[in-house]
Amino acid sequence: MTPIDQRLLDFADALGVRIEYRELPTDRDGQYVHAKRVICLRPGMHARHHRSVLAHELAHALWGDIPSKFGPVNAKQERRAEEWAALRLIDLDTYRYLERVHHGRAAGIAVELGVMKSIVLAYQGLLLRVGDTTYVDARMGAGQWHERIEVA
Repeated sequence: MTPIDQRLLDFADALGVRIEYRELPTDRDGQYVHAKRVICLRPGMHARHHRSVLAHELAHALWGDIPSKFGPVNAKQERRAEEWAALRLIDLDTYRYLERVHHGRAAGIAVELGVMKSIVLAYQGLLLRVGDTTYVDARMGAGQWHERIEVA
């Protein structure tokens, strides 16, 4: 178990969320059931898949997401969960190095980071490059960003 895996398990404990392994529908690798405060994961996933799915489902638990019949609500919840997971699973300095090594290709970066490609794509979507500055998770307003890096 890696330190990041332990942090994810500690976060689940802090939220009061149980993790169970059970067979799920073929189109699902994990799901969060808010009424029971449980994350269900498909057994047998390889480590980087398991890590990525667990982080994604922890995000749903953090916000108390409940599936909606309204598609745009579900899409927003899924995007937010993937972005939250990306910010927890990817270290900026390591990402910067791997981005150069793999010429920005998400698949190669994902393998080396031990996460799924969708997590890297979500992280890349959070990057905003303006001139010689890169902002991570930029928001509207002065000083509202997760990290800021001068690259000149």
